[in-house]
Amino acid sequence: MTGKRRSARAAVLLVTLSALLLAGPGGVGGAQVQRPTILHPRLSVRTLVDGLAVPTSLAFLGADDILVLEKNTGMVRRVGGGAIRSTVLDLPVNFGSERGLLGIALHPGFPQNPSVYLYWTESSTGQDTDVLSQTPLLGNRVDRYVWDGAALTFAQQLIRIRALQQDAGQPERGNHDGGVLTFGPDGKLYILVGDVGRRGQLQNLPDGPFGPGQPDDQFGGPRPDDAHLTGVVLRLNDDGTTPSDNPFFGVGAEVGGQVGANLQKVFAYGLRNSFGMAFDPISGELWEEENGDDTFTELNRVEPGFNSGWVQIQGPPDRIAQYKAIETSFGTDPVTGTVYFGLQQVRWPPTNIADSPGEALSRLFMLPGARYSAPEFSWKFEVAPGAIGFVDGGGLGAQFRGDLFVGAARTFLEGGPLFHFNLTGNRRKVAVDDPRLEDRVADNNHKFDITESESLLIGTDFGIVTDIETGPNGNLFVVSLSQGAIHEIARR
Repeated sequence: MTGKRRSARAAVLLVTLSALLLAGPGGVGGAQVQRPTILHPRLSVRTLVDGLAVPTSLAFLGADDILVLEKNTGMVRRVGGGAIRSTVLDLPVNFGSERGLLGIALHPGFPQNPSVYLYWTESSTGQDTDVLSQTPLLGNRVDRYVWDGAALTFAQQLIRIRALQQDAGQPERGNHDGGVLTFGPDGKLYILVGDVGRRGQLQNLPDGPFGPGQPDDQFGGPRPDDAHLTGVVLRLNDDGTTPSDNPFFGVGAEVGGQVGANLQKVFAYGLRNSFGMAFDPISGELWEEENGDDTFTELNRVEPGFNSGWVQIQGPPDRIAQYKAIETSFGTDPVTGTVYFGLQQVRWPPTNIADSPGEALSRLFMLPGARYSAPEFSWKFEVAPGAIGFVDGGGLGAQFRGDLFVGAARTFLEGGPLFHFNLTGNRRKVAVDDPRLEDRVADNNHKFDITESESLLIGTDFGIVTDIETGPNGNLFVVSLSQGAIHEIARR
């Protein structure tokens, strides 16, 4: 990579991550934040609590009793009565870039089973740090804790996942960690892991980026051993064991060893990165948003064995020419003024993208039983989505029951938009009212442009949204990382 490209990459990375690195209780960089606005006349929004330090995820212990994670402090806060009441756990996190204390899920039998699950990035110093090298190779981890009514106590480590990114001749990085945890209606724990910058089999490069017999990086690969199990949704039992009905359980048994055991855990693969995953409360199906690089943000319905297509395909296959053209073009973002270009990855440059849909599909690394499907919805240019969440129940009114809300991972568009989607009657596709969206692609003109998304916009100025949950009262609760706040959306 030339010096010019390194400079461009550094500029883009700074813009992408600046909100995560600088956000604090007063908003990004301590600046005054704009309070969110709901655009629908039948809904209202209020700030439930603020003053949180870079919050990521929440879990309800009760109607006015919430556990909230703080990304950069490693603290699990207990919130009630509109204020922070206590700290129930403090973990030594590496919070550099997109790492930190990221995901939480309560056992589906809670409180009879008082287990609480956390996804976090471990610091190798025993103290909170943003020094990217100060984490173990397998520094992302999911652990089970026990809630005793006042504090969380460690009980069990379920899994350790790749975190360290140190490529020869390249700056250290700590992004694409994913971090969402959720239990499905089947009682299984689902873990979303980003690609962590890897370019191996689970990123649809069967022989890795350098050809047969060549490792993915200095730690090996491209097969998904422990150091390369990335870009996936994992599905585990509540005790961390592997369900025998996972889609690649038999495949993994045939492969054997560490690679085979990891394949058995995989529910879906070929994901780039995401901080949004949720189950449809009506159909029980899993959905996830997927961040593109410069192009094609995706909303996907995730069936067992789903291969999302990254790095070979982003967006619908019939848009492969646009995907390649955008990702191989230098440009200047009209909002931020920064130079951007595609994929920003030394191991697999965007010039390698296929020239036709058929060629792209033929390149996918398809495990026996895997299936590829195009996104249910996408934006032509990346709009940096964040969390997703369904309205569970009728608390917001019958017209919103089962609807999908999507937040943002940046603030440049509408101060952090909140998008609203209906699903079709069979819950298999996104319904649209705008005839421009019949192809289920919003053809925006550049990053942070609202074109063809106007009918989807239901809220503005929500900042960087990292969790959306339906509360016990039926209202929708939105975590804003950049504003250090939780906002509550209710029926008027």
